[in-house]
Amino acid sequence: MRRDTSRPLRICLLSYRCNPHCGGQGVYIKNLSRALKDLGHQVDVVVGPPEPQLDADIACYQIPSLDLYNPDNLFRMPSLKELSQPINFMEWLGVSSMGFPEPFTFGLRARRFLRSKRHRYDIVHDNQGLSYGLLTIKDWLPTVATIHHPITIDRKIAIRSAANIWRRIQQWRWYSFCGMQKRVSRKLSHIITVSKTARNDIAHDFHISTGRFRVVPNGIRTDLFYPIPGIAREKNRLIVTNSADMPLKGLYYLLRAISKVARTQPVKLTIVGSAHKNGHSHRLIQQLGIADLITYTGRISNNRFVRLYAKATAAVIPSVYEGFGLPVGEAMACGVPVISTTGGALPEVVGDAGILVPPADHHALADAILNILQQPHLAQKLSRAGYQRVQQHFTWMKAAQRTVNVYREAIRGHR
Repeated sequence: MRRDTSRPLRICLLSYRCNPHCGGQGVYIKNLSRALKDLGHQVDVVVGPPEPQLDADIACYQIPSLDLYNPDNLFRMPSLKELSQPINFMEWLGVSSMGFPEPFTFGLRARRFLRSKRHRYDIVHDNQGLSYGLLTIKDWLPTVATIHHPITIDRKIAIRSAANIWRRIQQWRWYSFCGMQKRVSRKLSHIITVSKTARNDIAHDFHISTGRFRVVPNGIRTDLFYPIPGIAREKNRLIVTNSADMPLKGLYYLLRAISKVARTQPVKLTIVGSAHKNGHSHRLIQQLGIADLITYTGRISNNRFVRLYAKATAAVIPSVYEGFGLPVGEAMACGVPVISTTGGALPEVVGDAGILVPPADHHALADAILNILQQPHLAQKLSRAGYQRVQQHFTWMKAAQRTVNVYREAIRGHR
């Protein structure tokens, strides 16, 4: 494995929330830390909940918090002793008023953590927290941040999709941290983002010069996502991993497309994830009368995930917007033909190795599904092209090497 030929760096990665099984931020920290370590650098990861389950040779410091979004004890009432601590009180007050204070409060805790430990590190890398605490940290140490995509787009879509004025107010309140992230990001000399589209959109929405950005595409875990020989593809079986019941992920449009396709063509859809029985997608499935066409997997192992890909005729990525789009890369790495929208950076990942359709257009999505189900030769061609594209352009080792280049640039600038 190729190692960095310059002096090894002492790196501190910060991430306010770090689920290792879902969400791009947790996947990013787990895989980037591994690749940086393999390049010969020292890596410490400082996180909020939940524990990211890093490899044993990577030091992880989980900063205690109220963890009020823990699904096993959601919105619990903290004790008076907990609330006597100012940061805890601010966190509880933010959650109680329908906000999302975790990025803000994690940044304050990270600043407190690093105050006496800053001599340990050459560089601090923040993973989309962009808390006010980062403004102090950047005075102590060279600091870069990754912004995966402009959260302002999530906010815009969520508000537009809200059913009534009360829901719109709730969405505005939930995304109130956007103002903080805009202000903090404008103070950073180096921002990493994962695609040219994300760079341009963040620069526009956050009012930052594109010259401060460095584009470093994500990698795909090709040791976890790969073709399995000898498994026959199940005819007319589609797979989607965007099970989150969020307007941004576009499952609504895929379900409507499935309903349309089913009128003329047998089709089945596997949704990797769990059904949200009170969610919009569950209600839409009932309204459309397609429950017998839909299978939810629940939480599954990587081994079963790859086998489901191997059995699928095609994978569909219906997102309205993605800053990168890990699911499309993972499907391509498994040799599965992909149908993707052109939302955000998805065309940068897919290239000419998949079928691209406009976002939020279930008619175009249905036509693309029919196209790939009825043309096996096209599916085989896209399968090969997608696999080759991932191998050539999207590995975590390449991502880590490019990230280290940004670190060294930021260190020189700080000095």
